[in-house]
Amino acid sequence: MQRFATEFGVDVEVDSAGTHGYHVGDPADARMRAAAEARGYELNSRGRQVTVDDLAPNRFDLVLAMDAENHTILQEMAGGIKPHIRMFSDYLSDTDWPQDVPDPYYGEAEGFKMVLDMLEEGCPIILQTLMGEDIFAGEFDDE
Repeated sequence: MQRFATEFGVDVEVDSAGTHGYHVGDPADARMRAAAEARGYELNSRGRQVTVDDLAPNRFDLVLAMDAENHTILQEMAGGIKPHIRMFSDYLSDTDWPQDVPDPYYGEAEGFKMVLDMLEEGCPIILQTLMGEDIFAGEFDDE
């Protein structure tokens, strides 16, 4: 997300956190770092667990869950349905994508590539939605 924001001159704060504390303080999975690096992304953040304060409407304009289970957990943590807590898949234009972004942790390297494919499709749409304007006009037109 940060790479797209920088590329298109959009000033946003991007953060990442999990609903469980399994990997707090750890870097991203080595397979994800390798898949991301192959596409020119550098993943240097450390895992952290989402907090109730993260879910306050005045903290982040948008909080995205990667799957339905985590979406439910976030809504419960926030004290009910909040319009700024959404599913990442809400921003995928291709209906062939799964509703849940799969967790590739227990799978093969190909799963990490698929997650990156989903992120690369959704992130520009998310930025455009947040900005409320057509910031990508002409950028993705076929030639």
